[in-house]
Amino acid sequence: MADQVKYTNKLKDQRVLVIGGSSGIGFGVAEACLENGSIVIISSSNQDRIQKTIEKLQKAYPSAKDRITGHACNLGDQSTLEDNLKQLFEKVASDGKKLDHIVFTAADPLAVMKISEVDMPKLIQAGLIRFFAPLLVAKHAPQYLNPGPESSITLTTGSVSERPRPDWAAIGSFATGLQGMCRGLALDLKPIRVNVISPGAVDTELWSGMSEQQRKDMFEQIGGHVPTGRVARVEDVAEAYLYVMRDRNVTGSMISTNGGHLVVM
Repeated sequence: MADQVKYTNKLKDQRVLVIGGSSGIGFGVAEACLENGSIVIISSSNQDRIQKTIEKLQKAYPSAKDRITGHACNLGDQSTLEDNLKQLFEKVASDGKKLDHIVFTAADPLAVMKISEVDMPKLIQAGLIRFFAPLLVAKHAPQYLNPGPESSITLTTGSVSERPRPDWAAIGSFATGLQGMCRGLALDLKPIRVNVISPGAVDTELWSGMSEQQRKDMFEQIGGHVPTGRVARVEDVAEAYLYVMRDRNVTGSMISTNGGHLVVM
């Protein structure tokens, strides 16, 4: 007689769309979902990058070869943003099957700027992918998600939403706004669940614009400051996304995974 699998099989055969799934945290979420038996669709702005990511995942998970696909979707152009998202959902649903979960981890370079440099075009661009895109995802997602609390949308903010930093007022405003968006959408989209994950510093491609020495120095500084003693790894932070997908009682909530950053000065 086999053991029950009430907990370990919660994501098995679930269809998960990871927007931003070709790199960073999104890639980690895609890996974790595949390990849990999910059917994963990844999306990012570049089809070549998606194909390389699919090949990488298929190599790591040979048994999941038929459970990973991907579609390009450019979120960085205000004039085409909503149409591109609608096209993405239509492609995902082309087989007539609905999604169970949508995870939004897409991001662009952090718009760190002094308040004296802020203007409307810069503000709109700073929030295009990180704020406006997830709101439009939520607008169109319900018709492509299975109804009920078994389904979810998970957004991504950052610890700057809880602890401000100099010259981060613009991006911090959008990060903080995602907390309110999450709570509002949990009511507007009920019984579909909506949550937001707030990571601290994570070792991802986000920092690729730095030199290797700059990155090393920054990571050492952060590691010496936080109680965990190191910058987060993607495979650690990905667990927070699995949690909110699995727990069908959590909605309108922010889950913070920051190495204890918020409890130290």
